[in-house]
Amino acid sequence: MERIFFVMPAYNEEANIEATVRQWHAVIARLNAQPDTEATLVIADDGSRDRTFEIMQRLAAELVGFQPVTKPNGGHGQTLMFLYQHALAGGADFVFQTDSDGQTNPDEFWSFWENRHDFDLQIGHRNTRQDGFGRVVVTRVLRLVVWLMFREWVVDANTPFRLMAAPKLRSLMPVIPSDFFLANVAIAAIATKWNYKIRFSPITFKPRQGGINSINMRRIFKIGVKAIRDFRQINAKVSSC
Repeated sequence: MERIFFVMPAYNEEANIEATVRQWHAVIARLNAQPDTEATLVIADDGSRDRTFEIMQRLAAELVGFQPVTKPNGGHGQTLMFLYQHALAGGADFVFQTDSDGQTNPDEFWSFWENRHDFDLQIGHRNTRQDGFGRVVVTRVLRLVVWLMFREWVVDANTPFRLMAAPKLRSLMPVIPSDFFLANVAIAAIATKWNYKIRFSPITFKPRQGGINSINMRRIFKIGVKAIRDFRQINAKVSSC
């Protein structure tokens, strides 16, 4: 039996969450119809101030294999680490992560699944983005920061569309702080540095389907400065392993 957990963080996503859950639950249902496969969708509400968790609770009563959880607000990276630990503790063989804002395409999951035994990590490459110039700048800034800190050129380190073999994810968790803001970037950078088998595959990345884009140039600058400081500490851990 192969167990896969689909995990998503959610914060103030009441405009997107029902459509996102239903789209991805169709993938869950298809996987669970296959012999020797068990799929679970877990979405962690990160202390939303809107009806996100309420909507998820209603959907969970209808959709088998969907588990909504809620937690105090801790930010995107901290919520990802919470979800990864949850999946590993639940006996996952594979963990797939995407976001709950409706920007990714569930149909593109299947090529990742078909190649699951050939790679340790498969990460989507957003070579064409439709979510604004600010987000493109963030990706380029993070690529440069990863190069400066780790001396590794990672095509798209922060993509919220990734399939990870659980044993490899488990080996990465101890060197990343549980509250680290850029958890996915750290995972991609460390896995590259440790020569894990990684595939970057082009994916579609749509505009947000609802809600507000919180990225602005001031925040981009703050993200870059904080990333340099935090990655320096992580790289020291990685180098000592």
